[in-house]
Amino acid sequence: MTARKIDGKAFAAKVRAQVATEVSQLKAAHGITPGLAVVLVGEDPASEVYVRNKGKQTIECGMASFEHKLAADTSESALLDLISNLNNDPQVHGILVQLPLPGHLNEDLVINAIAPEKDVDGFHISNVGLLATGQKAMVPCTPLGCLMMLREEHGSLSGMNAVVVGRSNIVGKPMAQLLLRDSCTVTIAHSRTRDIEALCRTADILVAAVGRPQMVTGDWVKPGATVIDVGINRIEKEGGGTRLVGDVDFDSAAEVAGAITPVPGGVGPMTIACLLANTLTACCRANGLPEPEGLTA
Repeated sequence: MTARKIDGKAFAAKVRAQVATEVSQLKAAHGITPGLAVVLVGEDPASEVYVRNKGKQTIECGMASFEHKLAADTSESALLDLISNLNNDPQVHGILVQLPLPGHLNEDLVINAIAPEKDVDGFHISNVGLLATGQKAMVPCTPLGCLMMLREEHGSLSGMNAVVVGRSNIVGKPMAQLLLRDSCTVTIAHSRTRDIEALCRTADILVAAVGRPQMVTGDWVKPGATVIDVGINRIEKEGGGTRLVGDVDFDSAAEVAGAITPVPGGVGPMTIACLLANTLTACCRANGLPEPEGLTA
């Protein structure tokens, strides 16, 4: 294997340490504690684990954690009332509604009910528009984490060819916008892209966020390229059981790439770290204070 493995776990720990330091300074200098409210509707096991981890890391960074667990049959009006209360609560600087929601709830309506300045997931239509037009926005956590790792790897990204495989609103599109803002030449590839393999081979930066296990193989990768694998897929192992893999076939891609994120231990840990960073940023903006350096897009 020739590629350098990008250690997302270690990088996320560094980000969380910086957030903790900034939070401590905010408290000491201004008496302000950033607060994150997480809303979980229903009892999806994966979501429950994720929410528990978010709460734990929020407290470890010195922030206030507000958890709201609602029954699966909670009405839309009750959920919107809770969001309205959180929007008006000065102790809450970030609001996250854990997705997916039960089928009877309109996700777009719920997300767009969150005050844009408290939308630490970066999914509100206002933040999407601000990001697309190059203005100050709350940026989705996973693409922000990818951008931080790419900046750490390369310094300037200016002039690099970037291909993003996947066009989701959560990762693909905002990732492309962030790379454009850092002066990359960006192409978004997807299921209808013709000769996708050849296109990917033009990329200095290849971001795979398509949700198909091990789709991107080594012969799709330009020698020396940096490969960011956003995918988290569970596949069956020979002999029983399951294992996690990304959207990239790690072994074959690592023989060609210059640097690559593994799955698990790559992009995943950065998502919660960037959620904490976004909450800190939202708190600073709400109080007219300078934003933390290196933690924003």
